[in-house]
Amino acid sequence: MALSFYKQAIGIIGWLILCFMASAIGAIASIQAESFYSQLMQPSWAPPSWVFGPVWTVLYTLMAISAWLVWRAGGFKTNQTALILFLVQLTLNAFWSWLFFAWQQGLISFIDISLLWICIIATIFSFWHLNILAGVLLIPYLLWVTFAAALNYHLWQLNPQILA
Repeated sequence: MALSFYKQAIGIIGWLILCFMASAIGAIASIQAESFYSQLMQPSWAPPSWVFGPVWTVLYTLMAISAWLVWRAGGFKTNQTALILFLVQLTLNAFWSWLFFAWQQGLISFIDISLLWICIIATIFSFWHLNILAGVLLIPYLLWVTFAAALNYHLWQLNPQILA
C-alpha cells in the first residue's frame, strides 16, 4: 500500500528531526570542541575543526533520507530490525561526542566509535536488502566514521595526558 504524500512528508520530517536531535545532543557535548581540538597534538592528516560541521550536516541529512526510505517501504513494524539497528548506531554516534569532547575519554570513545562502525555496517546491509538506495546513502557515513575512528585513535595515542 502506497503512503499518501502527507504521510511521506511527515515521515521525512520525522526522520530529519530525529537525526538532527542526535546531532544536537552531540553538539551540546562539543560546545568547546574547537578550542579542545586545537589544543591536541594532531597527526599531519587531521582536518581543521571547521570541516566537521558541514560534513556532519550532509551525513545526518543522508542518514535521515536513508532511514525514511526504509521506513516508507513498510513502516517501523515491518522493518523493525533494520530501523532498530539505525537507532542504535544513531545513539552510539551521539554518545561519542560526550565521551571524546566532554569527558575526554580516549579509549572509551575509541571503543564507542568502533561499535558505531560495526553497527553502521550492519545497518547498511540491513537497509540494502530493503532498499538499495538506502544502503548506498549510508556509505559516505561509513567512510567518514572510518576516518574519524582513525583520527580518534591517533589523537588518543598522541595525547595520553589529555585523553585518558
